[in-house]
Amino acid sequence: MPRKKPFSVKQKKKQLQDKRERKRGLQDGLRSSSNSRSGSRERREDQTDTSDGESVTQQIRRLNQQPPSGSGHRYDPNRYRLHFERESREEVERRKRAAREQVLKPVSEKSLEIDIGDIYHPDSNFPRRPPWNYEMSREQLMTQEERSFQEYLGKIHGSYTSEQLSYFEHNLETWRQLWRVLEMSDIVLLITDVRHPVINFPPALYEYVTGELGLSLILVLNKVDLAPPALVIAWKYHFRLHYPRLHLVLFTSFPRDPQTPQDPKTALKKRRKQGRVWTHALGPEQLLRACENITAGKVDLSSWKEKMDRDAAGASQETGSGEEEEDEEGPVVLVEQQTDVALEPTGPTQERYKDGVVTIGCVGFPNVGKSSLINGLVGRKVVSVSRTPGHTRYFQTYFLTPTVRLCDCPGLIFPSLLPRQLQILTGIYPIAQIQEPYTSVGYLASRIPVQALLRLKHPEAEDSGHEPAWCAWDICEAWAEKRGYKTAKAARNDVYRAANSLLRLAADGRLSLCLRPPGYSDQRASWESHPETLELVMMQERVGLSGEDEDEEEELSSSGEEEGEEDRDADEEGEGDEDTPPTARPSNLAGPNPYALLGEDEC
Repeated sequence: MPRKKPFSVKQKKKQLQDKRERKRGLQDGLRSSSNSRSGSRERREDQTDTSDGESVTQQIRRLNQQPPSGSGHRYDPNRYRLHFERESREEVERRKRAAREQVLKPVSEKSLEIDIGDIYHPDSNFPRRPPWNYEMSREQLMTQEERSFQEYLGKIHGSYTSEQLSYFEHNLETWRQLWRVLEMSDIVLLITDVRHPVINFPPALYEYVTGELGLSLILVLNKVDLAPPALVIAWKYHFRLHYPRLHLVLFTSFPRDPQTPQDPKTALKKRRKQGRVWTHALGPEQLLRACENITAGKVDLSSWKEKMDRDAAGASQETGSGEEEEDEEGPVVLVEQQTDVALEPTGPTQERYKDGVVTIGCVGFPNVGKSSLINGLVGRKVVSVSRTPGHTRYFQTYFLTPTVRLCDCPGLIFPSLLPRQLQILTGIYPIAQIQEPYTSVGYLASRIPVQALLRLKHPEAEDSGHEPAWCAWDICEAWAEKRGYKTAKAARNDVYRAANSLLRLAADGRLSLCLRPPGYSDQRASWESHPETLELVMMQERVGLSGEDEDEEEELSSSGEEEGEEDRDADEEGEGDEDTPPTARPSNLAGPNPYALLGEDEC
C-alpha cells in the first residue's frame, strides 16, 4: 500500500475554500469571503497580469466582489461591479520604486488651479446608446449595444495610452443604468463634490443633456461645508460663466457653523448626528426654486413646499422638547427598484411631466453624495450610503411627494486625462483595493503639509535636529509608526495600511485638498469679500446652529479607525452604511494656523 502524502492544515483549508466556491458557482473563481489581509493582497496581485495579446475586455479588473445570495437566485449581485482597466505588474512596481526614491517638493498654490480643458479633451465623449427601433428583439438590442461599447473602448484606448487615461467605467451594465435614467428624466441633477467639481463635470454630458436630449441640467455643488465659502462662490460663478445653460444649487446634508472655532483635539474624532439629522440639509429650498423655474407651472410643486415646511416644523418641535425621533419613523416613501428595466428597448420619452409628475434624475461620479442628497431631500434615511465607491449598484426611484419622483443612478466615472493619483484622492476608487497607494499619498503631501499637520517624525531622523528629505514611503512609514500599524508576522511598520489610512482621511475631508478655478489665487480677496460669500456664511451658521444640540462626538480607537473596523477583509472594508459626516473641519478652514489640527498627544 503506497504511503500517504502529508496533508497540511493549510492545504485542507484551501480544499474547503475551493469546495465552497464550486458550491456557490462563482464564475471567476475568486475568494470573496476571506478574512485575511494576505488573501486580499494575493487576489490583487493575481489580477494584475496582462499580456499584449489580450483584448480590452480581458484587461479589466473587477472590484467589489459580492458573494451570491443563494442557490436558484436570478439576480447577479456582481452585475454592476466597478470595472477598471488593469495595471501591469511592472507599472505598479515602477510606481512603488518612485514612491521610495522621489523626494517630495512642495508645489505652488497655482498648481491647484485646474482648467476643465486640461482634464477633458474637447473631442472627448462617453458611451451612448446606439440607434434602435421597436422591431428589434431584446437580444438584438443587447448585442448591438455590446458591439458599440466595445468599439468605443477600442477607439479611446487607441487614441490615448494607459498612462494618459484615468480610471473610467468599463462595465456596460452600469452605462445602461445611466442611459435609462437620462431617458426617463424630466430634469437631470449632476451632483459634484465642491472640493473638486471640475473633475466631476464632464462637458460631453452637459452638451448631450442640454443639446440632444433638450433637458434642463441642474449642477449641484455638494458638500459645501468641506470647502471655504469663498471658494464655493468662485466655483459657482466659474460654471455660470462657461456653461450658461446650467442651473446651479449649493447643497450639503450635514451643515456646520463656519464660525465655530475648531478644537485641535477633535480632528481624529468621528462626529455622529442623532435624531432627524437629515432635516437640517442646506440646499433643498434652492433646488425647489430651480425646479419651479424649469417647470414654469406645468407641475404642481406645492406638495414639495408643504413637505419642507412640515419637516422644519417637526425638527424645531423635537429640538425644543428634547425628544429624538428615529429615522425609520415618518411618512412612507414609495421605492421602486429598477434592476432590469434598463435593458428594455424604451427610448427617451417625448412627453414631459407625464401624469403631472416631474422625474428628477440624480447622476454623477461615485462618492459625490448622490444618495445623501436624496436622504436630505426626503428628510430621513431612505437610501443606503457608503464611503465605498460603487455602493449604489442599480438605480431606484423614490416618490418625494405625489408629484415629485427622484431617481438615484449608480456613480459613473467618465474617461478623462486626469492623473490617477489625484483621481484616487477624490474618492472614486475603493481605497481598500488600491494596488499602489503610495504615490497618491505623495501627491497629497506635495500640496498640503501632511508631515506638519500630523506631526510626523522622519524614520531616519537623527537627534542632531537635521531632518532628511521626505518621500511618499517615508510619510507612510512615519504614520504607521505613530499609529502603531504593524505587520502580523515580522511586526514591521505596515506602510500599506498607513497609506490607506491617509487616503481615507483625505476622502473624509480631514486632510482637505481643494482644487481652485483658474485665476482664484489672484482674486482671492475679492471672492472672500463677495456678498454671496457672506450670505453663504450666514446661511451655514443659521442652519448649522439649528442642529447643534444633536451633535455627539465619539473618539476613534488608537489606530484612528472605528473599533472592529481594522480587522475586516480589505474587500469588505467600508461597505457598511456611512450616514455620518466627515469628522472635522477641513484643514484649510481652521483658524490662523490652518494645519494646527492635531495636538502632540492626540496622534
